Amino acid sequence: MCEEREEVVEDLVRRLGAEVGVELPPLRVNGAEPVLPSVFHVDTAAAVSVGAATAAAAGLGGGAGAEVDVREAAVAFLDERHFMIDGVRPAGWAALSGDYRTVDGWVRLHCNFDHHRDAALAALGLPAGADGEAVARACAGRTAFEVEEVVTAEGGCAAMMRSRAGWRAHPQRAAVARSPLVGLTRIGDGPVRAPGGRRGRPLDGVRVLDLTRVIAGPVATRTLAAHGARVLRVGAGHLPEVPGLVVGTAFGKRSCHLDLRTARGAAALRDLVAGAEVFVQSYRPGALEALGFGPEELAGIRPGIVCVDLSAYGAHGPWAGRRGFDSLVQMVCGIAHEGGGGAGPRPLPAQALDHATGYLAAFGAMAALTRRSREGGSWRVEVSLARTALWLDSLGRAEAENVTGKGPRVADLLSEMDSQFGRLTYVRAPGSVDGARPYWTSPPPGQGEHPPAWW
Repeated sequence: MCEEREEVVEDLVRRLGAEVGVELPPLRVNGAEPVLPSVFHVDTAAAVSVGAATAAAAGLGGGAGAEVDVREAAVAFLDERHFMIDGVRPAGWAALSGDYRTVDGWVRLHCNFDHHRDAALAALGLPAGADGEAVARACAGRTAFEVEEVVTAEGGCAAMMRSRAGWRAHPQRAAVARSPLVGLTRIGDGPVRAPGGRRGRPLDGVRVLDLTRVIAGPVATRTLAAHGARVLRVGAGHLPEVPGLVVGTAFGKRSCHLDLRTARGAAALRDLVAGAEVFVQSYRPGALEALGFGPEELAGIRPGIVCVDLSAYGAHGPWAGRRGFDSLVQMVCGIAHEGGGGAGPRPLPAQALDHATGYLAAFGAMAALTRRSREGGSWRVEVSLARTALWLDSLGRAEAENVTGKGPRVADLLSEMDSQFGRLTYVRAPGSVDGARPYWTSPPPGQGEHPPAWW
């Protein structure tokens, strides 16, 4: 990376720290662009988000400095594409997930969960078991907006491809623009309490509850685990998962199952919250509040807690409660449109909104722990894929020669670990603190393998 680009990344990380009221230790940036070919500065977004999380970890652990390599950060954004079990990559996208041409443009359907697939088929008037050709014909006879609306109303996930100008005119974009990239607010009183990370790794002894799925949230908590946190993932047998992702994002964690719809499950979660320092969740805005686990309730149970909320479109605006995933947000906010030059959707070369948001969430959690160690209090961190997309857009555009390429070298950034699932190949955790790399001490657990208890 040229000297000028190093300064850009360092400056963006410093500004992130200042925006959340934390002075970060120095960050050294290494590497050379381009790494991920795109009209957008995905490499810069990777280096900044990973660098911010690494610098925040260094600050918590009393480190003198942190380091991030641009290629390493970019490859971390591709980790689900290089994750293997016994040399085989788990299936990624479901058969009906994809982009479909409509009367006036394009729409994307996200059908990785069976109930979202069933909702999309029902909305399009198709029978269960309909194939991609039938879905394509159904979409071809409708406008993109109509497909987006009917599928969403049915409880499914769809996104009309909008141009950058089209998204700028949308009221949800205005709501997103009013939010900071990483929102950090004090939500209650709590004692001044420093994390226990000075015995070894920065987050040694910090207890984290992980109520997240898919990529962004699990990446956030996996990052905290890599810096020493004790992460307990709370899932449920009735909630769908993407099998490969739930394994690949669970390094260094434990896993329990609780049904929060029951009195027993809710009581068990309250007991866990009473011993937690960080609570990370990616339910749609309002969903956990309805079950009695909103930020204020959590702060009442555990004064001094840090609540981290991840969402697709933010907590405010007409789309605040809308289901969303990285690929859908890329469609609605103009990224896919610009990437394809307006001719058809072309996504980013990585699930960059997910990964950047995940690292920014981890950064926010550690920034909140830093503030708590000085000021006390209970804290709330808010991040969203749509706000991350707006930030990526603000970073400008790459030179023409950086738009095409084969992608980064990966082999030297891979590690292996034995597990109950088989021999795992994975992208190692990026960054370093005072020359020490973050790492995971255990392989992914089986879903619900552990009791709902701290250790």
